[in-house]
Amino acid sequence: MKSKRQEKILELIKSKVCLTQEDLQNGLLELGFDVTQSTVSRDIRELKLVKGRDSEGNYRYLANQSESKAGHSSSHYNDLFSKAVKSVNYSLNNVVIKCHNGMASVACVAVDELYRDMMLGSLAGDDTIIIVTTSEQQSKLLTESLTKLL
Repeated sequence: MKSKRQEKILELIKSKVCLTQEDLQNGLLELGFDVTQSTVSRDIRELKLVKGRDSEGNYRYLANQSESKAGHSSSHYNDLFSKAVKSVNYSLNNVVIKCHNGMASVACVAVDELYRDMMLGSLAGDDTIIIVTTSEQQSKLLTESLTKLL
């Protein structure tokens, strides 16, 4: 049941603009799936859906193209990052990445995949990512590495 529901979620986000969890929940209810908001939230997390702009400029849930069974090369993540990011700076043990509107979650996936070992954690908003590292030196190194991708 779960895999069928998640398959339908992927079909829904491809066929129509889903801005909220409620949009996804209503779409699933229309298809006969009795789901709660928390189930939809869990499915979004497991499917690693991101919010971003589609090719027509609509802000919506998107399938995370960087997540595939076969995996992707680092060049794929570099490309995602470079298209989404405007600037990278650091202060103390924090790195702040400014992105185009709606693109921070996409860029954050790329950073997490490429530089997971250099950070304690990351948090993405709509157009900003903050990364916490273990030290100012680590932030400087990460900032230099990320800046090279732009």
